[in-house]
Amino acid sequence: MANNNSRTRGSGQNQSGVRSDVWASDRAGIDEGLRAYMLRVYNLMALGVAVTAISTLVVMNSPVLLGLIVGTPLIWVLFAGVLGLGWFAPRLILSGSVAKAHAAYWTYSMLWGLLIAPMVFSFFQVGAGDLVFRAFLVTAVTFGGASLYGYVTKRDLSGMATFFTMAIIGLLVAIVVNMLVFQSSLFSLITSSLVVLVFSGVTAWETQKIKKSYFAGDSARAATGKAVFGAFILFGSFITIFIHLLSIFGMMRNN
Repeated sequence: MANNNSRTRGSGQNQSGVRSDVWASDRAGIDEGLRAYMLRVYNLMALGVAVTAISTLVVMNSPVLLGLIVGTPLIWVLFAGVLGLGWFAPRLILSGSVAKAHAAYWTYSMLWGLLIAPMVFSFFQVGAGDLVFRAFLVTAVTFGGASLYGYVTKRDLSGMATFFTMAIIGLLVAIVVNMLVFQSSLFSLITSSLVVLVFSGVTAWETQKIKKSYFAGDSARAATGKAVFGAFILFGSFITIFIHLLSIFGMMRNN
């Protein structure tokens, strides 16, 4: 009897060990899949930034293109295009069509490059091109730190969504009012600094949201849509931080 009990206990321990091994194997597989998914998101986002940079350089080195944008209604067309795609692109990206997802994302990245080209060109024109590279470096460090925090933190950041939304709306209104009414460089400096802080928080929240959206059982099409969408929202935060850091550096140089 003792031997039978001993064999039973041994069998139970073995089964438990097998179950533990299976669980550990599944967990490792999920972690590996998540890392691959996040790496895909970051690679797509980096490529989007590259497309923006190339578009900006093309315009900056073409007097014809620069003349078409600076001081003409085309700048407002580009601005409307960026806003429009910022609103509709998520629907296209998550529509299930891989072609539509990529078309929306790369067009959005290119339009941003065309839109900011005059601003970047103005820095090089006055011999302050180093500020552009400095702003990009600080943006990369700020974005990287915020995104890393969003990825590793155990704190649920979803409760901050309402605050971020209201803060962005408030800052947008303040920026427009200052442009049309006050035209104060000090106020611009304050609002740009707040934009950088808010979008650093938004980056952390977005990263956590992207991480939580991962599902190992997604089809290839669904996984692609999620990855492109993740890159899209992170790209938006990156370019916003860059623009306002560049504005801050420009204002500090002028003062």
